[in-house]
Amino acid sequence: MRIYVCWVFLLLFTGCQTTQPLGQATASEPERSQRPEHTEKVAATLSTSIQTAAAKQKEQVKTPTPQEQTDLWQRISMQFRLTVPNEKSVNRYRSWYLRHPGHLEIVAQRATPFLYLITEKIEQRHLPLELALLPVVESSFDAFAYSYGRAAGLWQFVPSTGKLYGLKQNFWYDGRRDVDAATDAALDYLTYLNKKFDGNWYHAIAAYNSGSGRVSSAIRKNKRKGLPTDFFSLDLPKETSSYVPKLLALADVIAHQQQYGIELPPIDNQPVLARVNPQKQLDLALAAKYANISVRELQSYNPAFNQWATSPNGPYQLLIPVNKVEIFEQSVEDDDGQGVKLVRYQVKSGDVLGKIAKKYNTTMKVIQTVNNLDGMLIRAGQYLMIPTSVKDEKAYTLSMRNRLAKIQSRVRGQYKMTHQVSSGESLWSIAQDYHVSHTSLAKWNGMSPRDPLRVGRKLVVWKDASDGAIIRTLLYKVRSGDTLSGIASKFRLKTSDIVKWNSLLKGEYLQPGQQLKLYVDVTKVSV
Repeated sequence: MRIYVCWVFLLLFTGCQTTQPLGQATASEPERSQRPEHTEKVAATLSTSIQTAAAKQKEQVKTPTPQEQTDLWQRISMQFRLTVPNEKSVNRYRSWYLRHPGHLEIVAQRATPFLYLITEKIEQRHLPLELALLPVVESSFDAFAYSYGRAAGLWQFVPSTGKLYGLKQNFWYDGRRDVDAATDAALDYLTYLNKKFDGNWYHAIAAYNSGSGRVSSAIRKNKRKGLPTDFFSLDLPKETSSYVPKLLALADVIAHQQQYGIELPPIDNQPVLARVNPQKQLDLALAAKYANISVRELQSYNPAFNQWATSPNGPYQLLIPVNKVEIFEQSVEDDDGQGVKLVRYQVKSGDVLGKIAKKYNTTMKVIQTVNNLDGMLIRAGQYLMIPTSVKDEKAYTLSMRNRLAKIQSRVRGQYKMTHQVSSGESLWSIAQDYHVSHTSLAKWNGMSPRDPLRVGRKLVVWKDASDGAIIRTLLYKVRSGDTLSGIASKFRLKTSDIVKWNSLLKGEYLQPGQQLKLYVDVTKVSV
């Protein structure tokens, strides 16, 4: 625009220089009479040109910023920083994503509630927006994801790293699955790793997957050998070697959807969830009622809460739809202050705090706090106030207990057995006893192979029948005079198997009327 203005002034100035002085004779009077008209045409043309240029410039200024985009994927991809190299591994994963558009559709659906929140946090820290795609690589944006490496949540924190970055993990709450808190922790960790590796994001992201020590060791090893130390030259575990290429390939596909002939389901570039804090323990069923949504929907936004309520000692904050915040806060204000239901329980002979806590799906500490108990001592006839859920346990479909029950009920073989963990047992020893893989045993029970076992925990064991066998589950009622060896002989079973199937103690005597669960091959025995 500045050039056009200068041009106008130059022409006008030139015009002034060539115009005859007042009163001086001119060579051609008609020509002089035409000059004003000609000047007006030139000025009009210039004015139009200037206006057009100004409009173009204004149009350029009005180009939507990333934050003004309507599609959140576009907002993210406009802020990608990392170079996508022409590496075999990157090309391979790009091809995979392009061949499996259904995977990206599922990911987009899962990401919809949380991606805006994550994007905002990354932008506030001025970090590369490729990091917003890490949950795709880590967990496929499954907030309830749990890996064999004991990692949990969208960002797949292992317990130790989660605790290091302030994510509480207890009976009530697992901060690794708190999308809001875990995103802050993940970005803190990634920022630390980026600084540790002198601003090299490839190394930092690789270290997020396998640990900074392993990446540093690989770099030192290459230096000693005089080899390059870029990510693609490092000798890293297979998972880590794939981790960065997966992310880069995904970023490339999202940034160039049209060129690759795919279209991700758009995600509106606007907040979906907002954080609220009722500042007290709150039954999730009550919270859902206050927000006018289902319990399942509330739990899907807040997968960190393991049980039927938020933690008694916090955190209390919840993510709920932005259009429900006002009604939620008003409902909490109108509430009588009671966030959970209390039941009056009379202690029976033989009761202990642990037994009562298990019955009501709470903890001994909570019962002690509510009832001002200094120790574990309770007496028969005493009344206790027990916090409990306002709905049946099954209503909290995404609680840890119900998720575990769903995992354990998934058919993995021809018949299912239950094993109660005894002192000194491990997943490995139990798997050996049942002649199954310890990794399979862990998977069947929603665990990592390295998870510790709690005495009394019940594990499911899936078995396939031998060739030609037809296995039926039989509940056998013990009769007077029955022995384990006699029952085993009758049904062509091993005594040791009956002991395992029924979690019997060594030397334990059978009692008339006692029920035993037996897995009997009906092709060998008539039942």
